[in-house]
Amino acid sequence: MPDPSVRSTSPTALDDLRGRIRRIEGTLAPGRAVLPFGVSEIDACLPGGGLVLGALHEVAPGAGRLADRSAATLFAAGIAARTKGQVLWCVLAQDLFAPGLQQAGLAGERVLYAEAGEERALLGCFEEGLRHAGLGAVVAEVARLSMTASRRLQLAAERSGVLALALRPAAQADAALPTASLTRWRVRSRASRALPVPGLGAGLWHLELSRCRGGEPAAFEVEAADGSGRLALSSPLADRPAAPQVARQRA
Repeated sequence: MPDPSVRSTSPTALDDLRGRIRRIEGTLAPGRAVLPFGVSEIDACLPGGGLVLGALHEVAPGAGRLADRSAATLFAAGIAARTKGQVLWCVLAQDLFAPGLQQAGLAGERVLYAEAGEERALLGCFEEGLRHAGLGAVVAEVARLSMTASRRLQLAAERSGVLALALRPAAQADAALPTASLTRWRVRSRASRALPVPGLGAGLWHLELSRCRGGEPAAFEVEAADGSGRLALSSPLADRPAAPQVARQRA
């Protein structure tokens, strides 16, 4: 016989509890705006069908090579390019190559640079920038990101609705340490495919969604961000019979 001291829980009560837990954890709440990638395979892995705006997301290179660090920077730039408004980019020292950012769709006139000089000041610039609701995104090159600091950034982003991108410079930067970010991405550069004529093919990236609160980890082979900040699945995946048209579309 069932133990009378144990109360059964109705499906409605369980759904309500799950919703409360999601809100406490900072995952997608009803009505939260998202920024889709426009690639169905990627968006399907993200709660709400895209990156949550007004939230913190991490981007890091997949390995220690310069090509991977550049790919991670361009991936972040492509995301920021698809937001509306100015983009604040916080750095320790001014070493960004503006034409490279424009290659990923982020025009120079949209970018405001803040050179902090040291890590604590950089985190302060990051948080202060996130308080200004008129910005489209704030990107900061953050080497160290504690749970406390990431929670402050997450709260600031939630209040303003501004997209926060923490660009981690090292492949394994605090990889084992938890943060309050909703997603964590790893980007690894791949060799471009040979063309039938002289020249360079489209750049390829191995894109790994290594952490997604409310979603599942996944990996994708994609073409590098184009001049509008958009991605596309690489040709071998795009040509699969299961989705021959959708996968080839750019966002």
